[in-house]
Amino acid sequence: MTAYPTPDRRRFLEGAAALGLTAAGLAGFSASAQAQANSSFPIDVMLAEGALPDIWEGSKDAPISMVEYASMTCPHCAAFHAQTYPALKKQYIETGKVRFVLREFPFDPLATAGFMLARCTGPDKRAAMIDLLFAQQKNWAFSDKPFQGLSTLVRQTGMSQDTFETCLKDQALYDNVNKVRDVGAQKFGVDATPTFFINGKKVSGDTSIDELAKQFAPFLKG
Repeated sequence: MTAYPTPDRRRFLEGAAALGLTAAGLAGFSASAQAQANSSFPIDVMLAEGALPDIWEGSKDAPISMVEYASMTCPHCAAFHAQTYPALKKQYIETGKVRFVLREFPFDPLATAGFMLARCTGPDKRAAMIDLLFAQQKNWAFSDKPFQGLSTLVRQTGMSQDTFETCLKDQALYDNVNKVRDVGAQKFGVDATPTFFINGKKVSGDTSIDELAKQFAPFLKG
């Protein structure tokens, strides 16, 4: 699990500053004592509308609602999406058993930028952009020139440089991405990524499909 940002972000911060992206909201976050103590939350509280609309995958009538809090620069999140998510999607999401959403929990400005760009592609393409950013994570998040690497990668999807820069200048979007993170920390006790909530029950770590199957089983009986 990733509990704090490790890569050097100085180069990215310089590039972000050149685009007018401020550093507001990056001072840190902490989970409330009550949230830290809880391992389960009422489903209506868990699914309440936040600063950004949840973009769900799967049937709205699925018996299981699964929320993932992730950071785009988190290696464990990338591993989950490479190793477990494909099976989760095939066996549970596409079969109507699980409704899944990934919520933003950026640990650093570069992760925030990745989430912003995913949102800027539109609701129908956000999941595909997130998949791409995770799959290519080492080529942008941990490169010597992360800002350039991110720009090059998203341009391969057809996003223009102007759109790229305009997206990262969107201060309201920037603030809202970080608000989603702050609510996750303060209300639900998220302090590391990936963290999952299965019908409100907290499950932490890069979880395997076998472990998820055990978590899902009580909700799929009958």
